[in-house]
Amino acid sequence: MTNRNRRDFLKKCCGLSAAGVSAHITRLGLISAQAQSTSTYKALVCIFLFGGNDSNNMVVPTDSRYSLYQGMRGPVALGQGTLLQAGASGYGFHPSLVNVRRLFNQAQPSAAVVFNVGSLVRPTLKANLNTTPLPKNLYSHSDQVQQWQTSDTNGGSSGWGGRINDLILAQNSGSLPPGISVNGGNSLFLSAPTTQGVNFSNSTSFGLSTFGNGTASNARIASLQKVLTFDTGLQMIGSANGVLGNAIKSAQEINGALASAPALPVVFPASGLGNQLSQVARIISVKGALGMNRQIFFAGMGGFDNHEDLVNKHSQLMATLDAAINAFQTTMELRGSANDVTIFTESDFNRTGNSNANLGTDHAWGGHHMVLGGAVKGGQTFGTFPLHQLGGSDDAGNRGNWIPTSSIDQYGATLGSWFGVSDAELKLIFPNLVNFVGKEKLGFI
Repeated sequence: MTNRNRRDFLKKCCGLSAAGVSAHITRLGLISAQAQSTSTYKALVCIFLFGGNDSNNMVVPTDSRYSLYQGMRGPVALGQGTLLQAGASGYGFHPSLVNVRRLFNQAQPSAAVVFNVGSLVRPTLKANLNTTPLPKNLYSHSDQVQQWQTSDTNGGSSGWGGRINDLILAQNSGSLPPGISVNGGNSLFLSAPTTQGVNFSNSTSFGLSTFGNGTASNARIASLQKVLTFDTGLQMIGSANGVLGNAIKSAQEINGALASAPALPVVFPASGLGNQLSQVARIISVKGALGMNRQIFFAGMGGFDNHEDLVNKHSQLMATLDAAINAFQTTMELRGSANDVTIFTESDFNRTGNSNANLGTDHAWGGHHMVLGGAVKGGQTFGTFPLHQLGGSDDAGNRGNWIPTSSIDQYGATLGSWFGVSDAELKLIFPNLVNFVGKEKLGFI
């Protein structure tokens, strides 16, 4: 059964698309002594910006380099006076990122920016662009989404979040898988040989709410479970039944724990991302009841493929992102969990440095990303900002296709190290990390 067919099947059954984990599968002896001895809770929250976020307008130089930016961007340039100054960094945030700027500038800053990250096989310069192995199908949405989620420049069938979960599975005493997607559908990012994660098709419920609590509803659940345990003798059907059975069990476990969960301390925005992050916050609030010591969440929002009317559309997207992050981070701070939870962004790719005829921008390569949380070295920027010169030394072409100076592997390894993964294990999770000797981690956390 394909992932797509399985997702459709599971959605029709109970609104919860998939779950699968086997605590008895050997994890190849990869769990490190460091991971086994950890006793404090940590969570990673990935926010995927689907479509290719134009990060050239998310973080903009405000010093003498602004004129280069303005000349390159032309009609899609943001006015220098509208930018939100990011401390003394020489950069400004998009005018809609009011709360991100606040987190970056506050006395104990909890927001950082990582420049020019993208899919790379090994360090790549313009001078050796034609002789260095390059990732498969650059500028393709599907391929780059896959590469960001797997850290495999050829595609890959398991996610780097899932591979981390395979290593930390034994740290959790509960039966719930450590990976949870609130974005709907199957998340490649959380898929791995041992753990598949729990995937919710509706971020406002946990899959079983439509069954209700009455006698008739309980009978329907019991009947469905009988169907799932019926011995068909067919391996494929049996496997699908196991996935759905685990999904129902996970939903019941989460719903049971949330019955006594405290109310959220702030009102989350009614956007898709706001709903997703509110669910993440609720699950984190009952981590003890669920027996969770390590968790990875996957959230996302679409609409970033702006080939036209970039300035107006991107402004709305940045406002939506900013409001959802603010509600989530405020909740973590009020609950004393800010140091335990780290948010990070991913996206297909950046957009071109210059605009097209429709006042939009097109597919490019390396882009900037945000990392937020109490453990983040906030108020700082990391990595190398590209020279805003079309056809220049950082441009893979002539439109501002920035050659990444930091790889997905380095970005993910930095997060994985904080999460408790050893250096030796990081090289197993991130296949090209061995090509970045001495620079395996970017230092932002």
